[in-house]
Amino acid sequence: MMATYEGRYTDVQALRIAVVVARFNDLVTGKLLSGCLDCLARHGVDTSSNSDQLDVAWVPGAFELPIVTQTLALSGQYQVVITLGAVIRGDTPHFDVVVAEASKGIASVSRETGVPVIFGVLTTDTMQQALERAGIKSNLGWSYGLQALEMGSLMAVLRSATSAS
Repeated sequence: MMATYEGRYTDVQALRIAVVVARFNDLVTGKLLSGCLDCLARHGVDTSSNSDQLDVAWVPGAFELPIVTQTLALSGQYQVVITLGAVIRGDTPHFDVVVAEASKGIASVSRETGVPVIFGVLTTDTMQQALERAGIKSNLGWSYGLQALEMGSLMAVLRSATSAS
């Protein structure tokens, strides 16, 4: 018999979530964080300053996201980690290096720890594009929050199903 596994957005009380935010381009990342927290709160996650359900860690830039994400994922305290950053293309190859290392590092954390990591790093050609994705047109932070809820829930379902068999 075929099994179908899906995450839900309603059973979030058991989730502990960490958000790792890059300070570089904080005009953009601050807006992503606001959108993400709004989504989580509207779906029942306690986002208050004394929350036992959510922690936020700030890092200097996108390049530093993987190491802090890995530390949090390995702590065993979180069911899902969200990374937020913005890397905007300039006139040097620095953009390509930062994007490649951040994305590879973040992806490897998820694979190595079994903790879902949401990749919320904008990679744009201009500041205008980044601002559009962080709130002028729509706030992708909201989508990253939804992805975290779905993946955290899905992993709980999968772990329950595989331990029962």
